[in-house]
Amino acid sequence: MAVKEQQLQDMLEPIVKAMGFVLWGIEYISQGRHSVLCIYIESDQGITVDDCAGVSHQVSSVLDVEDTISGEYTLEVSSPGMDRLLFKLAQYPAYFGEGIELRLRSPFEGRRKFKGVLKGIEGEDIVVQVDNHEYLLPYSAVEKARIQSRA
Repeated sequence: MAVKEQQLQDMLEPIVKAMGFVLWGIEYISQGRHSVLCIYIESDQGITVDDCAGVSHQVSSVLDVEDTISGEYTLEVSSPGMDRLLFKLAQYPAYFGEGIELRLRSPFEGRRKFKGVLKGIEGEDIVVQVDNHEYLLPYSAVEKARIQSRA
């Protein structure tokens, strides 16, 4: 996780938790003068539009006071959805046997993108089966991971 995202996670997680939700993850996309801050929340009861609006209001107030993000940005609050991003190694076990797309920071065996089945975790490595080959990919090398729904 990038330093900015970790800083935001540490600041916002207690707020989201106090509202009765789990902070699934944060994605900060810097786009020059205008950036996007995506906050993904989850609950056993599901997430409604009103839930997102409430969290957005609270988070926005805190971000305005703390002035953590300089310049203009758009705040988006949503559920992680079916094709959810994975932000922590601890989130992976719930999706063993599911389809996954991984993008690495640098090439591994000549490639950065892997699309296959999440088979497991061995230590700090993610086991992904692509066709008939299993790859042990270091979690520290993962730039982005997304579960693929079976819709």
